[in-house]
Amino acid sequence: MSTAKCRCAWAREEPNLHYHDTEWGVPQHEDRVLFEFLILEGAQAGLSWTTILNKRENYRAAYDGFDVKRIAKYDDRKVAKLLADAGIVRNRLKVAASIANARAFLAVQKEFGSFDAYVWQFVGGTPRQNKRASMKEVPARTAESDAMSKDLLKRGFKFVGSTICYAYMQAVGMVNDHTVDCFRYRPVTKLAK
Repeated sequence: MSTAKCRCAWAREEPNLHYHDTEWGVPQHEDRVLFEFLILEGAQAGLSWTTILNKRENYRAAYDGFDVKRIAKYDDRKVAKLLADAGIVRNRLKVAASIANARAFLAVQKEFGSFDAYVWQFVGGTPRQNKRASMKEVPARTAESDAMSKDLLKRGFKFVGSTICYAYMQAVGMVNDHTVDCFRYRPVTKLAK
């Protein structure tokens, strides 16, 4: 008899295993964490999430622990330093987007009191509990991610297309897309209550 845990199909090896088992789908409400995932999901565009997870600690170091106020003040010298850092994705547009997103993030915090209050409105404040039999049933985007993307773009955010927004919603627990046979499905569902 096997004692192996049933997991979502994408979680086969590290660093995906640890991320899947401890973070993916867990509702996040701390603005620093919400900002970190916003930057990481944007950096992931066109790449694998595994690549980003492997670089995550380098991102934390390079981006001052995702201190949004510090990132909003980054200048050309800091941009040059980031573009020379092999520990992160050295894409000029993504680096510029991270700084623009920090500034837009601060504006949202000022308007709504927190980014948490703003972003969770797209799911009515409560995580969507999906019941997917396989990862093939998981959409790349939804009406909610379309709405989030449209509003973020209007507010000056970059690298926030609907597909990126849906991946973000999964990462920060706005939706529970663990498959129903996954050992994390029920525990993550309970976190929503």
